[in-house]
Amino acid sequence: DILVNNAGVFHVGPIEDMEPAEIDRTLAVNVRAPFAASKAAARHMDRGGGRIISIGSNVAERAVFPGLALYSMSKTALIGMTKGLARELGPRGVTVNLVHPGPTDTDANPADGPNAETIAGFTAVGRYADATEIAATVAHLAGPDGAYITGASLHVDGGFTA
Repeated sequence: DILVNNAGVFHVGPIEDMEPAEIDRTLAVNVRAPFAASKAAARHMDRGGGRIISIGSNVAERAVFPGLALYSMSKTALIGMTKGLARELGPRGVTVNLVHPGPTDTDANPADGPNAETIAGFTAVGRYADATEIAATVAHLAGPDGAYITGASLHVDGGFTA
């Protein structure tokens, strides 16, 4: 059994301008939902193990622009959840890991977007990732070769956090 927590919302702006509804929605989608989904999945992973993999963000450890505090905080919470659930579910053969993608070419964050050149410059490799590069790490963690990896935060970020 495999769960990949991949939903997320991204609100950017000064803390003084953050409305309570934006804060609540960000925490609901980026923190509460992965926890609730993991709780539900854990009930079905009692026999034979399983995998829980969450998608975090490189911004959890390196916020390079102002206005990222809310999003950064919400993705940092996944680190604690991953470590706690790894300890709790490990005896049942369930691994729990976190993948922190760096800048990735998506519809919401295109590699040819208005700030893309600057953002790509923050990586050691000087480019955005292709989504398949992130998916390959998730597939490894979900497969048999990932059976001894748990409680880990893996940075697939082109050296963004280096």
